[in-house]
Amino acid sequence: MAATDLAGRVVVVTGAARGMGRALTDAFLAAGAKVVAADRSWAGVAEPDAGSGSVFAATLDVTDEAAIDRAFRATLDRFGTVDVLVNNAAMRQRDLFPPAGRVTTLETSDADWERSFAVNVFGPLKLIRRFIRPMLERRRGSIVNVVSSGILHHGHGGAYVALRPDSREMPYQSSKAALATLSFYLADEVRGGNVAVNLIIPGHTRSTGFDEQARARHALGAPRGPDPVVPGHVVPLVLHLAGQDASGLTGRMFDVMQWNAEHGLGGHERWVDRSFSYDALPGGLA
Repeated sequence: MAATDLAGRVVVVTGAARGMGRALTDAFLAAGAKVVAADRSWAGVAEPDAGSGSVFAATLDVTDEAAIDRAFRATLDRFGTVDVLVNNAAMRQRDLFPPAGRVTTLETSDADWERSFAVNVFGPLKLIRRFIRPMLERRRGSIVNVVSSGILHHGHGGAYVALRPDSREMPYQSSKAALATLSFYLADEVRGGNVAVNLIIPGHTRSTGFDEQARARHALGAPRGPDPVVPGHVVPLVLHLAGQDASGLTGRMFDVMQWNAEHGLGGHERWVDRSFSYDALPGGLA
């Protein structure tokens, strides 16, 4: 697979301070891109090195219209355009119901759903409405939205069944399903403007709060999960999609782990987080 040339491209990454967002920010900078690294909070983490002038860290709540407008204007003032938007920021189930994230649908409130959809659906939509403008004007661009494998359904006996309906992840999975549907429709709508819209499904990732969630779920009697992978496993695919426009890949949803394996980048063993052990957590999860 030929390397994607991203030198000079202007990339906006949300949720950029930690986890997958930080891995993507660092990778885009290493590829020669100019990066707007946006996050709701930079507390406790170092901002990306701005010494080269190729990056600036923006404090951005994706539910705040005024903050999005400020970030958009700052991006154009600094870099003149936008080529790529990666909607990575999200309110995860464990953010809404810490630390385990497990709750039944009937136990949730309207406010829980409103908070989740505000971040995971309306947040990306608000960002897309702003940051797609330069892409449409220049007739080239790429949008990458991050969803979850929990939204998947499979045909069985003439009916569709969910991948893991027992994971107790409402409203998170509903919000991610809405983002996926939005993305498929948007891809067709902006195809004439030569803007690609694609989705990725990351693997079981050790991101912020993963260890606390694993301990809490174990205490509730949940089985030990698979060994997590490092946030950087999403980098090759996202960089590849960032180089696309609507003349290439668009309107697709990719399983990151499968894509990596199919493109000679290794499977689970290649990306597993070897610094993590369930048994090393307080109390152990053997």
